[in-house]
Amino acid sequence: MDVGNHTLNIVIFAGFVVITLAIVLRVSRGNRSAAEYYAGGRSFSGRQNGIAIAGDYLSAASFLGIAGAVALYGYDGLLYSVGFLVAWLVALLLVAEPLRNTGKYTMADVLSFRMRQKPVRTAAATSTLVVSFFYLLAQMAGAGGLVALLLGVTDTFQQSVVIAIVGVIMIVYVLVGGMKGTTWVQIIKAALLIVGAGVMTFWVLLQHSFNLSKLLGEAAAASPAGEKILQPMLQYGATSTSKLSFVSLAIALVLGAAGLPHVLMRFYTVPTAKDARHSVTWAIGLIGAFYLFTLILGYGATVLVGPEVIESSPGGVNSAAPLLAFELGGTVLLALISGVAFATILAVVAGLTITASASFSHDIYNSVIKDGSATPEQEVRVARITSVVIGMLAIIGGIVANGQNVAFLVALAFAIAASANLPSILYSIYWKRFNTRGTLWSIIGGLVSALVLIVFSPAVSGSEKAMLPTMDFDWFPLTNPALISVPVGFLLGWLGTITSREANEDKQAEMEVRSMTGVGAEKALVH
Repeated sequence: MDVGNHTLNIVIFAGFVVITLAIVLRVSRGNRSAAEYYAGGRSFSGRQNGIAIAGDYLSAASFLGIAGAVALYGYDGLLYSVGFLVAWLVALLLVAEPLRNTGKYTMADVLSFRMRQKPVRTAAATSTLVVSFFYLLAQMAGAGGLVALLLGVTDTFQQSVVIAIVGVIMIVYVLVGGMKGTTWVQIIKAALLIVGAGVMTFWVLLQHSFNLSKLLGEAAAASPAGEKILQPMLQYGATSTSKLSFVSLAIALVLGAAGLPHVLMRFYTVPTAKDARHSVTWAIGLIGAFYLFTLILGYGATVLVGPEVIESSPGGVNSAAPLLAFELGGTVLLALISGVAFATILAVVAGLTITASASFSHDIYNSVIKDGSATPEQEVRVARITSVVIGMLAIIGGIVANGQNVAFLVALAFAIAASANLPSILYSIYWKRFNTRGTLWSIIGGLVSALVLIVFSPAVSGSEKAMLPTMDFDWFPLTNPALISVPVGFLLGWLGTITSREANEDKQAEMEVRSMTGVGAEKALVH
């Protein structure tokens, strides 16, 4: 299927890249210190950071994947939106403020605060790198599908070239801009994405006389599933196994956000814990509004584009939103909306890459290899080298994952974050007895169990929609591992703690006071 004007699409894509790169260059002058590169100098207000969080969180999965999932599966697709949004309540109520008060740059700062530094930082950095890599897979796959649709590229090799180009541009963003440049790109992208989705939502409702019931009725008539597209379990209700897969998915979505390293790192870009709370409330408002739009966009695509057309187009399920834009406003709206989606992918992958590179340079290079003796300049240099390596790996992984539903891929990253990161974060903040062994068992056990179950699940092999459709080595029946791996992470954290006598009461008391009140946090950040 060939839609739009290829030349116009390329021009608008290039325009987005040039404009955002110019912004990055302008705001990132003097980006030499670690605080500037990792945390943007802690110069962003709660509102600015909240908008940036929305820009970081509303990824290709939110715009392309969820709209496509709603268009094909209706109610079940909308459950992604519900899970992604509810997850922020966990982050707001349990994580945001204590994390900002206790940490400095990365998640490992919190986990290692009252533990043995080297082993805990190594484990936390490893988990950060793995979660970031899986999230990067989703964004790169989204980029491949989007550009395949807009440029009419159906050849696998050409799509791989497109993914490589996206990866190179992302690396340039991170090398030049650091966190400050990346944050401003995310702020701009969030505004464009929400406005663009809002315009399309208004347009769809206008065509249906602002009558939601009329839209839903026409969606049921246009869908091969009929009325089932308006009911739960169209995608997940076929068997008992698929129902368990849905429960596992829900656990991953609700608990995963509070363990995502690139989201957690955003809390360090604001000057105070109060601003961290404001960041989350702003993010919840913007993200909630956007997810309401996905309901209209998804069902609008069912009516105006059609499930058959969506599934048969280059990009598959991820092409529903761009195809809807083409039906509503022709070539120009298609190019503009796709440009926004492309900017979305660039901003998110830049945020992920800087998080992963910061974790390696700050937690592995400085704290483990150099015993904390590395200068800020050395840390930043290593972080930039690491970002290039991560970018290359993301390109390779994106090529392998090309064609997968990006919302589904992000759900796997959420499952790993919920299994490996969240148990140790909550235990570190709220359990006085928690110690080094418990931290290591929780992180490593949750991470390994999630990865093993993903590798041997139907998501990777054994079906036409798997990442490796020609292979068959799946023995774990669920498409998402969270139902098993999250309890494993919590259980091993508890078991490791009670089987170790290690305790640092003075450090634990300091962490409790700092995390709950903020006393001493600002002095620590200065040093």
